[in-house]
Amino acid sequence: MKVRFRFVKMGKVRWTSHRDVARMWERALRRAALPVALTGGFTPRPKISFGLALPTGHESLAEYLDVEFERDGFDVDHLPARVTSALPAGIDVTAAAVVDDRGSSLQESVTSCTWEVEAVGAPVDEVEALVEQALAATSIVVTRERKGATVTDDVRPSIVTATVVGPPPCLGDGYVDHDPGALVVAELGAHPRSLRPVEFLRALSPGLREGHVRRTHQWIVRDGARREPLPLGATDAPHAKVACA
Repeated sequence: MKVRFRFVKMGKVRWTSHRDVARMWERALRRAALPVALTGGFTPRPKISFGLALPTGHESLAEYLDVEFERDGFDVDHLPARVTSALPAGIDVTAAAVVDDRGSSLQESVTSCTWEVEAVGAPVDEVEALVEQALAATSIVVTRERKGATVTDDVRPSIVTATVVGPPPCLGDGYVDHDPGALVVAELGAHPRSLRPVEFLRALSPGLREGHVRRTHQWIVRDGARREPLPLGATDAPHAKVACA
């Protein structure tokens, strides 16, 4: 049986790398005494599959992973609370549901992500003009580093939508106080290469600096409709929201 979990990564734990988060999940599943299936061979590992990696330093309300269990038929409604209690502060499980184990992996399925991206110290009206210019362009060619190599890409197709919503509403726990600048909500494509928030800002203008970044959604397309990776109606848990103190 394959179970898909949705979890948040908020606050100081955002500085934990993707690899370390994977280790945290392995330990949490052991502490929760859950019957996780293992790979074969001399060094068996838990059958855990993560979605798109979250850059270190970024927060998220919408992280996903799939876990295969040894047996079917047990109730998954209790899993969010049970696993959250074994995870570090700032990583909270908000939903869990059984999914088809014959389906595509999360990395293959996710087509785009929605981000809240802060352009540090940039006037809102200037960033609005840059966003309008980018959306009106037919191509935006940039040079970026990928796996140790320099590549030149047209990133315009990866900018699905972008809207300046004003200055960030709050800084939040653990952030350095600075001129907040402009907050952009952008949906960025994940295929054939993911467009990272910092690359999105540089595509708008090389002078823009990335501040607070939060992933709010990941999107898949199924039966012609765009939706989040957990099936509709799979859980009563709401999509995570974070209030400003």
